[in-house]
Amino acid sequence: MSSNEQKMICNKNDGAPEQQEDDKQPHSINSRSSSINDIDAVAEGIESVTLLDSSTGIETCAACGKEGNSDDMNTCNKCKSVKYCNAACKKKHRSKHKKACERRVAELYDEKLFKDHPPNEECPLCFLPLSHESSTSNFMTCCGKVICIGCIYAMKLSEGKNFCAFCRTPYATSKEEELKRINILLDKGNAKALYTLGGCYEHGFGGLSQDYQKACELWLKAGELGCADGYYNLGVAYEEGMGVEDDKNKAKQFYELAAMGGSISARHNLGALEYRAGNQRRAFKHLIMSARAGHENSLDVIKHGYMKGFVNRDEYANTLRAYHERQQELKSDMREKVEVAKMRYKMRHS
Repeated sequence: MSSNEQKMICNKNDGAPEQQEDDKQPHSINSRSSSINDIDAVAEGIESVTLLDSSTGIETCAACGKEGNSDDMNTCNKCKSVKYCNAACKKKHRSKHKKACERRVAELYDEKLFKDHPPNEECPLCFLPLSHESSTSNFMTCCGKVICIGCIYAMKLSEGKNFCAFCRTPYATSKEEELKRINILLDKGNAKALYTLGGCYEHGFGGLSQDYQKACELWLKAGELGCADGYYNLGVAYEEGMGVEDDKNKAKQFYELAAMGGSISARHNLGALEYRAGNQRRAFKHLIMSARAGHENSLDVIKHGYMKGFVNRDEYANTLRAYHERQQELKSDMREKVEVAKMRYKMRHS
C-alpha cells in the first residue's frame, strides 16, 4: 500500500503557491499529516542570562544574583537557559523573564523545525533511498516492510510469481485477508500498519465502513509511534475538515510535526500555508528544503520565486543542484524499467 500526497502549484499571475491533491492510488493510503495538541512550545523567555563557570559548575541565580551549584538550582522549564537558587526566585522573576523566554523558546523551536531532513528511508532489499512519491514503493502487509517498485518488479521478472520480494509470502488474495495481516502487524506495534489501517477506514476498504474520525484517531497513534505520514494525514484532515473540524492552526501544527519527522510533502504544504499567511521568507525557507529533498512541485515554486525576486540566485542554483543530486540517488536500472513499463501500459490503454 502507498500514500497520496498534497501538491502545491504556483499561480502564474501572482506567484502564490496553492495546494492540489493527487489522484488516489488504488489500495493506497493518503499521506496526510501534522500535530494535534503539542505545539505551543512558545512560553516564557530570557531576560537575564545566567553565568556559568565551566570549571566549577557554579551558576548565578537570574533573580537574586546568588551563586550556587548548577545541579542544585532550578532551571526555567521552557527555555532551559536561566537558573534560580530556589522556586521562590523562579516565581518572582517570571514576569521579567517572560518575553525573553518566549523569544528563546521560539528560536529553539525553529532550530528544530528547520533542521535538515533526516535521510530517506531505504528499501530493505536494494538499500537505495525511497522516494516520497506514493507510486514508487509499496507497504507489504505480510512483513511490514516498505519495498521499492524496482525490487518488486525484479522479483516478478525473476520468479514470475506474486510473492513478497522480502519475505517470499504470497500476496493476499482478498481485501479481507489484507486486513487480517494488517491487524497482525498492529499487535506487533507497527506504526505503518496503524497508518495504513487509517487509510482503510478513510476509503472504506475491505468491507470496513467509511469512518474519517476513526481514520484520524489511527493516524494520530501512528504519528505518536514515529510515522511522519500519520501526522501529515492529520494535517490534511484538519486543513480540509475531514473527520475533524476545520482548523488551520492545528493543520499547521501537524504539518510541522510531520516535517520534523521527515515528511517532504508536509514541508511543502507548510510553505503553502506560510505563503498564504503573508510569511513569504518563511514560506520559501520551507519550499527550498522540500525542493532540495526531491519535491518536484516545490522546485517549480522556487523557480517562480526566483523570477519574482523572492529567492536569490545562489539559493535557486544550490536548490536546483541539490534536487538533481537527490533524483540521481533515487535511480536504479530496475526502477527505470518499471517507469518504462508503466508508460507502455498507458500507451496501450489510452
